[in-house]
Amino acid sequence: MNRKFPIYTIENECNDCYKCVRNCPVKSIRIEHGRASVVPELCVSCGHCVEVCPVEAKRIRDDLGRAKHLLKRKEAVYLSLAPSWVSEFDGVSSERMATAIKRLGFAGVSETALGAQQVSAAVSKMLAEEGPRLAISTACPVCVSFIQKYRPSLTPFLTPLLSPALTHARMLRQAFGPAIGVVFVGPCIAKKEEADRRGELMDLALTFADLRKWLEEEKIEAAKIEPASEAAFALGMAAEGALYPIEGGMSETIKAYGEAAGADFVTLSGMSAVAKGLDNLRPDDLDRRTFIECLACEGGCIGGPGRAQDRNPIWGRDRTLRFAKGRDVFSRQEPGVELAEKYERKFLATRAFSPHDLQAALARVGKSNAGDELNCGGCGYDTCRKFAQALLEGKAEPAMCASYMRRQAMSKANALLRCMPCGGVIVNKDLTIVESNEAFAQLFGEDTVTAFEASDGLAGAHLESVLPFSDLFVEALRSCEDVRREHLAVGGRMMNVTIFTIEPQQTVGAIVEDVTQTELRRERIAKKAREVIQRNITTVQDIACRLGEHMADTEILMRSIADDYAVRKDGEDDDEESEEAPR
Repeated sequence: MNRKFPIYTIENECNDCYKCVRNCPVKSIRIEHGRASVVPELCVSCGHCVEVCPVEAKRIRDDLGRAKHLLKRKEAVYLSLAPSWVSEFDGVSSERMATAIKRLGFAGVSETALGAQQVSAAVSKMLAEEGPRLAISTACPVCVSFIQKYRPSLTPFLTPLLSPALTHARMLRQAFGPAIGVVFVGPCIAKKEEADRRGELMDLALTFADLRKWLEEEKIEAAKIEPASEAAFALGMAAEGALYPIEGGMSETIKAYGEAAGADFVTLSGMSAVAKGLDNLRPDDLDRRTFIECLACEGGCIGGPGRAQDRNPIWGRDRTLRFAKGRDVFSRQEPGVELAEKYERKFLATRAFSPHDLQAALARVGKSNAGDELNCGGCGYDTCRKFAQALLEGKAEPAMCASYMRRQAMSKANALLRCMPCGGVIVNKDLTIVESNEAFAQLFGEDTVTAFEASDGLAGAHLESVLPFSDLFVEALRSCEDVRREHLAVGGRMMNVTIFTIEPQQTVGAIVEDVTQTELRRERIAKKAREVIQRNITTVQDIACRLGEHMADTEILMRSIADDYAVRKDGEDDDEESEEAPR
């Protein structure tokens, strides 16, 4: 995570969908362990990755804390408000906007469009003079960065002027003193990087989303606030500069000055259009002076990634035109500030890879010949060879290739199916067999085995034509729960069946095991056990019977002995008494 750069990633929230890679116009995303991070030296801060991230793992650096600290640290801080604010804060007048911003603690607020007017006037004058046939606008910091890094041969044709935002910052410092603080607010993420680079002019940059959050924190409702009597934009209201936020707005202001009548004007809106328009462009082939207005966001700044309200671009254009109506003064005042700026090429550290290196990288994802190169774009790169180059550069991982991962999964699944001793089958929601193993075919007769050998694992066969219990598969597809049946009777045999969900209500798998022999063996063992138990019971009963007879005989004998003893004892006693009597 690099929170120093205007765009960063919350790694724990990144879900390895590669959507940012697919939408990044310069492929400045590095994938490590399935997590996507921005490579600052390659990034142009267009913000597309922030807009498309489905889980909001891509974030814009929050500079609100710095802005609040700046208000405490500086005696006076002025806010430079981008002209696209009218499409962000619907129904808010300029007086209410100025009042709301001053309530936050700013000494004043001024329109960035004032700087835009100075830039337009300077460009118009340049186009009227002799010079190169090509001139490219420097109003959009994203496009400037793109040209410096990815179309470096066109860097000399960038108009050598400050951007409107930096021009306006210089105007504010000249008017209110060099010690003031300047904060830009607009829909552009790249302005944060511009402020980082030119801190002597612009202290920091906020987005419209930041400003709206700040106003909400302070419980300030710009649309309902009562305008202060002194509420007004510092340095006065802008005129033609109010057209800058829309596609072609800059060109319209330049043409209206009338000094560049012989020049041709071209507008490129959106990074895709900018990249294609500048690709293989050779200034010497142009027949006349050509000015190219480059805008990274489709439709212009009104479509910037830092906006809080996702407005329809046509509505935004209409709102901007309505706000600018009646303000097209097109003044030709000489600029009171220095506008000159020099732009240098930014050479990226690139490495050329040999065809052998690329082929080795392709082999890592199972692409051994041209036929394997699908160029599907699933990884985020247009072609497999560009993906291979990203692998070599350490920006990509083999797992990003969908076809490779699918083959890997299928290979593992096939190996498991082949090695399973019991039957295995995969069935889709139409009860059509997707794949099965030979053990499954052998469970259902020779005809099924023949069909298995003739087709690719019974692929395409309807399940009902193979087995008689397809209703269990219907139940599993409907309920999305595992279905188990033990000792299921199938054609004189018994089977254990387990059906499980692979894709809810789309695909299920099943394991089928013939347990007939196992159950027969169990039955035979149980029968023998019952026979042994019965014999043991009979033996015990016989022993008990005999013991009973012996006990009875013994008891009779003992009673007889006892009775006989008792009789004899009594007779002896009588004899003794008769002998003693005569004495």
